[in-house]
Amino acid sequence: MKNTLIILFSVIFGFSLTAKDFTVSDFGAKNDGFTINTNTIQKAIDFVHEQGGGRLIFETGSYVTGSIYLKSNVTLHLEQGATILGSTNPFDYIKDAKIGWMSMIFAVNQENIGITGKGTINGRGFLTAYNMVNYIHRGIYTDPLKYDRPNETNRPQNIYFRECKNIRIVDITLRDPGSWNQTYDQCQNLYVDHIYVDSKSYWNNDGIDIVDCDGVVIKNSYFDAADDVICFKSHSAEHMCQNVVVDNCVGRSSANGLKFGTVSRGGFKNFKITNLTIFDTFRSAITLAAVDGGEIENIVIDGVRSINTGNVIYLRLGDRWAKGKKPYMKNVTISNVYAEVPLTKPDAGYNYEGPVEDLPRNISPASIVGLVENKIQGVHLKNIQIVYPGEGNPLYAKRGLSAEELDGVPEMRDAYPEFSQFKELPAWAFYVRHAEGVSFENVTFTAKKKDYRPSVVLDDVKDVSFTGLVVHEPESVGKQQVFSHKTSQLIIK
Repeated sequence: MKNTLIILFSVIFGFSLTAKDFTVSDFGAKNDGFTINTNTIQKAIDFVHEQGGGRLIFETGSYVTGSIYLKSNVTLHLEQGATILGSTNPFDYIKDAKIGWMSMIFAVNQENIGITGKGTINGRGFLTAYNMVNYIHRGIYTDPLKYDRPNETNRPQNIYFRECKNIRIVDITLRDPGSWNQTYDQCQNLYVDHIYVDSKSYWNNDGIDIVDCDGVVIKNSYFDAADDVICFKSHSAEHMCQNVVVDNCVGRSSANGLKFGTVSRGGFKNFKITNLTIFDTFRSAITLAAVDGGEIENIVIDGVRSINTGNVIYLRLGDRWAKGKKPYMKNVTISNVYAEVPLTKPDAGYNYEGPVEDLPRNISPASIVGLVENKIQGVHLKNIQIVYPGEGNPLYAKRGLSAEELDGVPEMRDAYPEFSQFKELPAWAFYVRHAEGVSFENVTFTAKKKDYRPSVVLDDVKDVSFTGLVVHEPESVGKQQVFSHKTSQLIIK
């Protein structure tokens, strides 16, 4: 992984130092916020590419465009005050035949490309999506309109790069896509630094999606998203998302903060994620899910602050679209975490809130849940502090500790993975099921008010240890805080 990152920096920065500058207005592009510049910008990109490459500079103003294709050795550079503004007419966007999605800025099989500068890419996705809805109702465009919104592939992303090499996305602001925001799919050597993302204008507005990429750096960036913040996916069983560094990022979401999946056909290996802050987030701060036959291995997450987040940690194996391929998850280390889980809905008041789902249930615990025949292996939790509201009420929802009740927690092996999917769980802090080789070191769980459940429940777990476990719960003197069922080799020090 270290060698991969050295190559990444040398190739990308070597390219940037030799670039020539061209100004898009010299090609006739208008910055009036009204003129559709699609053809003009595309011809400018083509010209710079044919000249051997360089920077295509957008000076102050608003440049309206539909779909354009970035070419090898070309960087779009947006000066401060410059905005590439998405057309609000859905028919100004291409649905790329190879990718199967709409986007404002495409790149397919290109190298040494980038988008840089203090300017903005604004998709105006809310207006574009509602115009698409109008076309669908009038029979001009065909779409199932599930949940009263067009399919995400029929709404434009801001950026979609596929099978590209040596990419720099630096300093820019990304706003208001019509669908996902920015996707990098089967790319190599991607460097993202100091970007600001406001991606909550419509449904499915992720912060950033990394799909089956090799050699990725994401750092010093801020994401405010209606959907998942930093999302790693694996769409191909023949590919892998791997060799990834994330550092010093902040995110808010009406879904998940850091997410591996949901589509997870190939898998995820060799990740180091540090200094992550997640706040006001509806679902989990950290979700690692392999439910489509994917593999998750060698993941290090160190330094997480999770404030006002519906759940903190959710690790899950499933069998949704695996097609016989056996998923696995092993060698995951999560350390130096401070988290606060609220009693109320953490994303209340945002335009696109996460749904009120899987009720009745009390506040759900963090969870590690594998499969009966395929346990999650080698999870190490160190220096973790989680503050819960407590107040679990058995008269509202109850899951007791009898063998019958614990065995009655549904497996849900083919379901979409969310921390709340099992409804009521028998623990208020941490629930571990179908796992092997799990260690808790210097972990503190605090409940602000008394809860009817124990803090930790272990179900079908082998080789699990607690070193320095501290539990704070009012009115709980003498209460058994770690309860085990079908569990062996349990050590509490």
